[in-house]
Amino acid sequence: MTKSIENKKQTWITIFIFLGLLIALTSPFHYAIVNLYPSRIYVGAIMWCPAIAAFITLKLRGRKISSLNWNWGNWKYIRFSYFIPALYGIITYVLIWIFGFGGLSNKEAITDWGAELGLFGIGTLNPTAITIIAIILLGTVEVIRASATTLGEEIGWRGFFIYELRKVLSFTGVSIFSGIIWAAWHWPLLVYYSNNMLLEFITFFIAIISMSFIMAYYTFKSKSLWPAVLFHAVSNVYIQKIMPPLTMKIEGTEHWLGENGIMFAIVTSVFGIYFWYKGIKEKI
Repeated sequence: MTKSIENKKQTWITIFIFLGLLIALTSPFHYAIVNLYPSRIYVGAIMWCPAIAAFITLKLRGRKISSLNWNWGNWKYIRFSYFIPALYGIITYVLIWIFGFGGLSNKEAITDWGAELGLFGIGTLNPTAITIIAIILLGTVEVIRASATTLGEEIGWRGFFIYELRKVLSFTGVSIFSGIIWAAWHWPLLVYYSNNMLLEFITFFIAIISMSFIMAYYTFKSKSLWPAVLFHAVSNVYIQKIMPPLTMKIEGTEHWLGENGIMFAIVTSVFGIYFWYKGIKEKI
């Protein structure tokens, strides 16, 4: 009994060391984004802070970086970690189109895609063909590129943090606690970019906590950090790069759109509840 209490105490010490280091490492870049310029360099640096905090914590606690779950895991979980975030991203925007919170097809965005990819003037390519080619490239090449930065986050969050939390909390506790911390870690960016701060804080926290249930489920099932890396990258690409450009904004409905939008929070919460149920049923 005494040993168990001491083990839990040591785990919480490890957790707070990690969080303290994370705040110290991230704060200069958050300051730079809010007070200087929201450069992608600063964003990329922020996304690697969880990994660096995890590596330093492991070093301080006398553990090896190789102790993290670097193995690739079962391909089944890799596949699901692509299709689930792609699916909830598509569902989010299909519902936005159906309920009239935004219009389908944005000619300006398609023109931008065509210009960026140099597709204008090639044979008989029409806007539909340009859109299909752009989506395929974004859904593959851009996902691979995005994985380079989501890897930094996921080494810290799902590779290290949730495994420490699992030593002292249930699956539900791990998902909620890690989700709250993960969402709160973004607060300077929310302050900088938000149009309606209170609403977007609420919707963002709901979405992030919901995603935490899904990502914790696949991380623990696969015993690998790679499904979370892919999941995070695909989610970012679909919800930030693929679906929004295809949607025409309609005045007065901007709060329903985007990753901080009401619709995304609703859809991800449904997915989150489902994976919460699965996690409990399977005794993860």
